[in-house]
Amino acid sequence: MSFSPPGPSARPLVLAVLAAVPVLAFAPRASAQSAAATLEPVAVTATRSPQPLSAVLADVSVIERAEIERSGVLAVADLLARLPGIEFVRNGGPAANTNVSIRGGESRHVAVYLDGERVDSQSTGGALWEQIPIEQIERIEVLRGPAAAVYGSDAVGGVVQLFTRRGRGAAQPSASLAVGRYGTRQAQAGVSGMTPEQLDYALSLSHGRSDGFNARNAPTANPDEDGWERSAAQARVGLQLDPRHHVDAGLLATRLRAQYDGSRTNDDVARHTLTTGSLGWQGRWSDEASTQAQLGESRNTYETQPSFYRTETTLRNAVLQHEQRLGRQVVSAILERREDRLHNPAATAKAVPLDGRRSQDGLSLGWRAELDAHTLQAHVRHDEDSEFGGQDTGSLAWGWRFVPDWRVTASAATSFRAPTLYQRFSEYGVATLVPETGRNVELGLRWAAGGSELGLTAWRNRLSDLLNFGAAGPCASTTGCYENIGRAQYKGVTLAARTQQGPLALHGSIDWHDPRNLDTDKLIARRARRFATLGADLDRSGWSAGAELQAACERYDNAANTRSLAGYALVNLRAGTTLTPGLTLEGRIDNLADRSYELAGTYATAGRSAQLALRWAPR
Repeated sequence: MSFSPPGPSARPLVLAVLAAVPVLAFAPRASAQSAAATLEPVAVTATRSPQPLSAVLADVSVIERAEIERSGVLAVADLLARLPGIEFVRNGGPAANTNVSIRGGESRHVAVYLDGERVDSQSTGGALWEQIPIEQIERIEVLRGPAAAVYGSDAVGGVVQLFTRRGRGAAQPSASLAVGRYGTRQAQAGVSGMTPEQLDYALSLSHGRSDGFNARNAPTANPDEDGWERSAAQARVGLQLDPRHHVDAGLLATRLRAQYDGSRTNDDVARHTLTTGSLGWQGRWSDEASTQAQLGESRNTYETQPSFYRTETTLRNAVLQHEQRLGRQVVSAILERREDRLHNPAATAKAVPLDGRRSQDGLSLGWRAELDAHTLQAHVRHDEDSEFGGQDTGSLAWGWRFVPDWRVTASAATSFRAPTLYQRFSEYGVATLVPETGRNVELGLRWAAGGSELGLTAWRNRLSDLLNFGAAGPCASTTGCYENIGRAQYKGVTLAARTQQGPLALHGSIDWHDPRNLDTDKLIARRARRFATLGADLDRSGWSAGAELQAACERYDNAANTRSLAGYALVNLRAGTTLTPGLTLEGRIDNLADRSYELAGTYATAGRSAQLALRWAPR
């Protein structure tokens, strides 16, 4: 199971990952004082209600704002790829077409929420990751594994929840300015806080641009630099009506312009917009009963010029959720309605525009119980789709803390993903397509003590009626049609560890995957069978420093497994210092060895890149 990096010099780095993961896990425990000073994270993604991370039975990771800022990345996908079990494929720079894979699955199999609002494309299926402005994100939660019994359609491989800034305490202004290679400039400013009248607020604006690099190294592509420009605004306001009731409203809007290479001579440009808005209410009737409701909408558009194509997706969502605690048991119910609309204007006078709509109504029931050393959790859900009729999903999970620091978990779940409106009703669409369905089983072992933890997770997710773009057939197009191709299986093992030893934090993970089309016995394209991360961060005397390694083995660029993409290993470094209270200077170097590698055939990636950032946040 050795890696296949691009050259001999990379092999020692990869071997270091294999050696370091168990070392990180079994490093000496942190002092009781530092452990007590660290507040345990709370996650909401697993059950849609807050739980201490140590009590969650699912495989969940949490990324806070401090870690987002330290990373220095320009896109959400780059940040997620540092977590266990996650890869991404991108056609060029950070603003190019991006697909995120959890546990080897398709990008459309990841349900993405922004402040509780579903973000999806009824054209391609899945979120358009390049649209999400990372500079506006305060917190990210990632659930690996199916969660359709809680979220309905699309949560086949996992769920990603992104949360924007919220107001807390006294007024807190902030600002940052960053510059880097390829003419990259990024600026952000905001203010957040709470008034004496219990009105919390947060407002943030950002703008960034880059000259970019030549995103495609094929002789048929335009050899120009492919830059990008993105602006975003976020606002959130909430009011504590009384000790038990809170209302809030949020809005995020972003606009992205990105160059890409679609031909030899054209200066091809893609224009994106993403807007989300929501109104919410949370009520706590007693210490045992709570209810929350949310209404919201997300809209995204994607348009290309001079070769015209435009797609517009609108999602409307209404959720009512109640939770009741009965001693050591908790029962919950979720009522949800989702309405999808896709509008694709005609590209020519002779073409026919596409305007499709559908809705899904869902009811989810949940139960969890803590019985001494055992934890049990069950969810069932029924979705009624206006196109496909009823779809039932369920999940069952068990955890056993057999000694104080060790816990074993086991779970099984079913899932589904309905075809998009484009896949059914465009010129490439087939109206008889059926939803993809999945069955997942999972085993986990976790040790946590004194600021250190180690996790081992194994899973197998089998999908039926997998959707693919195939040969010409029953659709109007002569170039190809969407089709249900049959069966796929995603299985693998993840080993992850982290520890905090005073000012030194270490983390690492390694994944062994086997994502396979069971009908052809070929590996799924652009998925690495082995990949790993390793990182170290040190904070001392007003200075911070960090180093990380990312490595992946060889992958195939096509479904037939005849074209390969070489493995790679990347080293990134960072350092920062406090200039005055509230003012910090940070620098980082990515791809230190200037490795040339591809995530998709004929598409380039960034070489060695340096960045300098100045952040101001007075306390």
